[in-house]
Amino acid sequence: MKKSLLTLVMALFASVMLMAQVTTSALSGIVTDDLGPVIGVTGTRYGTITNEKGAYAIRGMRVGGPYEVIISYVGAKTQKFENVTLELGETFNLNTKLSEDTDLLEEVVVVGTGSKFSSERTGATTNIKASQMTAMPTVSRSITEFTRLSPYGGDGMTFGGSDGRTANFTIDGANFNNNFGLNEKLPGGGNPVSIDAIEEMQVVISPYDLSQTGFVGGGVNAVTKSGTNTFKGTAYVYHRNENMRGDAVEREQINSAREKDQQTTYGFTLGGPIIKDKLFFFTNFEMVNTPTIANRWRASRVNPSKAVPGQMNLGEAEADNYISRTSDFDLQQVSSYVSKRYGYETGPFTSFPADESNKKFLIRLDWNINSNHHLAVRYNYTKNRIWNAPNASSMDGGTR
Repeated sequence: MKKSLLTLVMALFASVMLMAQVTTSALSGIVTDDLGPVIGVTGTRYGTITNEKGAYAIRGMRVGGPYEVIISYVGAKTQKFENVTLELGETFNLNTKLSEDTDLLEEVVVVGTGSKFSSERTGATTNIKASQMTAMPTVSRSITEFTRLSPYGGDGMTFGGSDGRTANFTIDGANFNNNFGLNEKLPGGGNPVSIDAIEEMQVVISPYDLSQTGFVGGGVNAVTKSGTNTFKGTAYVYHRNENMRGDAVEREQINSAREKDQQTTYGFTLGGPIIKDKLFFFTNFEMVNTPTIANRWRASRVNPSKAVPGQMNLGEAEADNYISRTSDFDLQQVSSYVSKRYGYETGPFTSFPADESNKKFLIRLDWNINSNHHLAVRYNYTKNRIWNAPNASSMDGGTR
């Protein structure tokens, strides 16, 4: 075969731009017969040339699709491959052969995908797309609920039986781990960004790809959505409360099973072009409100006329109803004493309010500077407020 020149132009017509620790995809293959320059198209473009063996490779491509690939050469019929979808951290292999004009079909449509056991793979991986996350039922809308789609997942950030604190979680290439190492939970209440802002996630298990580092056992790469040439937006509300939960086992009523317990999530997404084919934006806002109490236990009531000031006055405990033997009379004595002696107000000691909230905001800009240079800038803000009871050793004198 003669030394040939190939130019490939990739047109992006859907929401893409996914990044993670491995932040892009790739396209490679071998083109046979004599090749020539390609016809240009609009959108995000990528180009390359074949070597003397007809092989080509394009790295650092935006994840997702569908892409359109056009290949042409003087004297040969132009080939068009449509509906090419690239997955995060993987290489799509596309081989083709050019013939003379009269022998070629007008259009070739690619509808299949390569084997998951191809040579482009670098270990056990599971790719989870936004469409899968939308269709999958979820209670908490937590990222770790969706990582269960990996056969190695199933318990938070634990993969393949490894300690969850050894795993790594990245969004668009930036680490979002619990850097203190106190537990395996992700920051931001388990969701550093909203599920509605994620385009694709990839769960990798002990990959032998040297570009994926910083973890032992398993890692999760997530990439956020970006805008396209079409304005698109969504608005959503999710709500659950105690009435959606059972309160009996084999028709035996469970006391306090339906204590107030509710959560409301609302938010929106919006994306589109600032300059068509050139500059795009995507934004997401989400708020989660969870009214709750820090402690369901209540003090038992004693008759004030029978209580003795300065002494312990125990009531009657009812564990099934979360009633302590500590009396409201004694707790009021302690509250009055520290207020008078130290000027400290203890606050309520029954049904202590501890409302939780989780606020997230994300905005992303994608700029196609030219065919060889692309810039993506993302800003996200997360504020999570949650109440945690002291652990067993958070007191003087040993464990409780």
